[in-house]
Amino acid sequence: MNIMETSLPGVLVIEPKVFGDHRGWFMETYSEEKFREAGLDLKFVQDNQSFSATKGTLRGLHYQLAPKAQTKLVRCTRGRIFDVAVDIRKGSPTFGKWFGIELSEGNKKQLLVPKGFAHGFMTLTDDVEVQYKVDELYAPECDRGIIWNDPTIGVEWPVELAEPVLSAKDQAAPSILDAENNFVYGE
Repeated sequence: MNIMETSLPGVLVIEPKVFGDHRGWFMETYSEEKFREAGLDLKFVQDNQSFSATKGTLRGLHYQLAPKAQTKLVRCTRGRIFDVAVDIRKGSPTFGKWFGIELSEGNKKQLLVPKGFAHGFMTLTDDVEVQYKVDELYAPECDRGIIWNDPTIGVEWPVELAEPVLSAKDQAAPSILDAENNFVYGE
């Protein structure tokens, strides 16, 4: 397993080792021991999976407030996505900065999005499945979001569409400056 840092401290790209032969391939997508050896002490408590039928579907930017904040380990198991993490920790030197990466069934990369970061993705193909582990259960009372096209953040989504496919909740999300947020850098 190869663990790479990104431009946002704490946001990591995980490349599992893939073992292939004439039958196909095998990989470990998560190993508590290997993560711990890399300094990542996480205990995942829930696995989630989403399906998006249409290219250009955008989910996010989502997060849960503390004390129900979640670290996510995200991977795309069918199709391709552009996956994004945004630093929303008040006082952080990278507040409002984003990191994006393509995750796909082909490249098998994963993105670790820690607490204090909003997360979202856009589908780059039709019929996309995304799976992710979280270290805190879903808490609807703590569920929050930031508008996908907030000019303060300036995510460069790769698919040029008149309008992405969004949920009503994501269409009505506030800007990063107006969003309810209890994350403070260094806490």
